[in-house]
Amino acid sequence: MGDDSAPERQTEVDAETDAEVALDEVDRGVLYALQRDARNITIQEIADEVAVSASTVRNRIDKLEGSNVIEGYAPQINYERAGFPLKLLFVCTADPDSRSTAAREILEVGGVIDVNEMVTGERNLHVQAVATATNDLTRMTAQLNEYGITIHSSEIITNHYAQPWGHFEMSAND
Repeated sequence: MGDDSAPERQTEVDAETDAEVALDEVDRGVLYALQRDARNITIQEIADEVAVSASTVRNRIDKLEGSNVIEGYAPQINYERAGFPLKLLFVCTADPDSRSTAAREILEVGGVIDVNEMVTGERNLHVQAVATATNDLTRMTAQLNEYGITIHSSEIITNHYAQPWGHFEMSAND
């Protein structure tokens, strides 16, 4: 049967070193479980799901954190319940030569929570922000313009849906 019985290997690029990190089924199972609900799942529950010991799961998490496959753990905040009823998306254009600098600096604008930088295209910055009222929208628009970007649109986001990336889910026949 040769190497056909060897576990399938996937690679991810380590952000710090650009070194590839080989992921096996156990690593992918751990990542999938953490994506679903890292705060409320125990190491033992993950171990049961991926059919390994709890110490193996702990070692795998340490390895994945150390190689920057897992970059951190962050809460999902319901901004509306926290007093910020408006979630906004600004679709913008920045000069390609200064786009990265502008993206990092824009994070200083009050209410900005996320900036996505696009590789190509005219609309190469997507800025997410939260606000309490429409006058915040006016203020943020003026402040964003100070960074030399062009705002093509500002949209109010009504809902956001996400799921764990299925690539990390262990296959049913494992």
